[in-house]
Amino acid sequence: MEMGRIIFNQIHEKIKMKRSIILSILCFSFLTGCSQHSEEKPVDYFSLIRPNFTGKTAYETTDFVEDYWRVVGNTGFNKTIYLIADSLQAAGYILEEIAKTEDRLTYRIEKRAMDNQTWEPISASLQIASEEKPFLLSATNRNMTYLNSASTPKEGIKAEVVWIKSIEDLNNTSVKDKVVFAEMSVRRLYKLVVEKGAIGIITYDNPDYLQPEKNKTSIQFRRLSSQDNGNFWGIALSYEAKDKLKTQLQKGKTEVLVNIQTKRYPSEELTIVANIKGSELPDERLVYSAHIQEPGANDNATGVGTQLEMAKTAAKLFVENKIDFKRTMTFLWGDEIISTRRYIQENPERAKGIKWGISLDMVGENTAVTGGTFLIEKMPDPSAIWTRGKDKHSEWGGEVLKLEDMKPHYLNDFIISTFKEQGKYANWVVETNPFEGGSDHTPFLEADIPGLLLWHFTDQFYHTDNDRIDKVSQETLKNVGTAALVSGLQLINASDFFVHEQIQILKEQAINRLKDEIELTNKVKENGGSMSEESLIVMAWFDWYTESLNTLNDIIPDENKAAKQAIVEAQGELSSELRKLGQSLNDDVFKWKF
Repeated sequence: MEMGRIIFNQIHEKIKMKRSIILSILCFSFLTGCSQHSEEKPVDYFSLIRPNFTGKTAYETTDFVEDYWRVVGNTGFNKTIYLIADSLQAAGYILEEIAKTEDRLTYRIEKRAMDNQTWEPISASLQIASEEKPFLLSATNRNMTYLNSASTPKEGIKAEVVWIKSIEDLNNTSVKDKVVFAEMSVRRLYKLVVEKGAIGIITYDNPDYLQPEKNKTSIQFRRLSSQDNGNFWGIALSYEAKDKLKTQLQKGKTEVLVNIQTKRYPSEELTIVANIKGSELPDERLVYSAHIQEPGANDNATGVGTQLEMAKTAAKLFVENKIDFKRTMTFLWGDEIISTRRYIQENPERAKGIKWGISLDMVGENTAVTGGTFLIEKMPDPSAIWTRGKDKHSEWGGEVLKLEDMKPHYLNDFIISTFKEQGKYANWVVETNPFEGGSDHTPFLEADIPGLLLWHFTDQFYHTDNDRIDKVSQETLKNVGTAALVSGLQLINASDFFVHEQIQILKEQAINRLKDEIELTNKVKENGGSMSEESLIVMAWFDWYTESLNTLNDIIPDENKAAKQAIVEAQGELSSELRKLGQSLNDDVFKWKF
């Protein structure tokens, strides 16, 4: 009880201070007078985008890109870059080096030296030496060859397979000039295997969410460290191929014939960036990012294709004088995380103007086939600390965050509400997940720039060689691209109406969240749980939404006192709602007073 009273006093003082600030600002606004926000008529971007964004360009681009096993600098990656460049040019974008000052549609291809050679697979086969035919071929399983594998001799190589069931087995077994087979991550074995003289490794490590007993031929791609002059290779197995090899190994000594042909060669890293320059605030920008590397269709040829159709659609409507761009809209395609992080870090002045970042990664799934759900991965909010109620992590999972990791911002609820609007229109399911990380949204967040992820999960073909064009839906591409572009246009042209609309959305969502959390708290109370912990959770959400309302000030001109007052009034309403909800619990820890 004493701990409860201490927490109560802390909360009591915190809310009194917040209330004092709110009342002071309200009094100041009343005394100085406030201008009313203009009665502007908002642009209905959905009505402009829906007839123009069909998903056709996105789908056709996805179909082209997914033909290639894409790694930075290799054939497929570079062909994708130049396909994008040709498409942008046809849409009216001008190469930056020949563009004039007044040109607002521009693009550039950035070229950088690479520390290591690039890589691409050519062919591979795996055969039990005593049998007549290979039981695994790259023609049907293009992910069987580990990324960065060296080639075997052209005629292949014959070697004994040693089955390693644990690290201890490896420490006590001679593997020199042999092939190691293990059902575990290669990261745990690689250094020891190489040091002990093995010539290659064969692994099986498909996670349960891939449903391997159902998708018996799927292979999730794996990688080795870069080795420009090394001779080590790796093969990943499907569930079916793993069972075949294990059955043979259980009979006794087993030799395999392995033939792997790959290419390693010097190349350069390419990144392509397109801009639609803002007319009023050109140094402020929204950045969309989609990574090219990885071998799949959904991951991430769909992000590449969707973003390209977005860039072309935006340019078309701009050229037709149907929309303008108050701030700059930027589209970036490159190497996952690396290209986005570089774009942010290499030019500090440019980075100051990046107001939002949106990542498109796995955005075109035929969910009836993949089993995935379209998700908006939120910026860090309290659901990434306390995941409960309607919140749910994906199978990707994420670390439990701390209060100091929170990123309060209106972007979360704005994007969710916009996508939900498209979902309602198209009968399309839109869900969210707490922050997990691992894609192009993370560099934005690391730089304290609001950023989130558009994606699908849990996908039973994720990172496997069954992630092909037959798992892609043009309808999904259309829905994601439409909502993403509409969201972007609303952000870069944000005005008084936008601000007041977002205040209302944040207020409503905050009150709904507080009600949900209090309901969960009541259940915890009934079961004798810790009310001290519950008070922290509820207060964390209150703080998150209070600060999210404050972030709208970033796009409000200083002279717009009406909008600033509206934010304060909304915060006051949240305080009142919190007090009522807290008192309804009839618990000492929650009897907040003002």
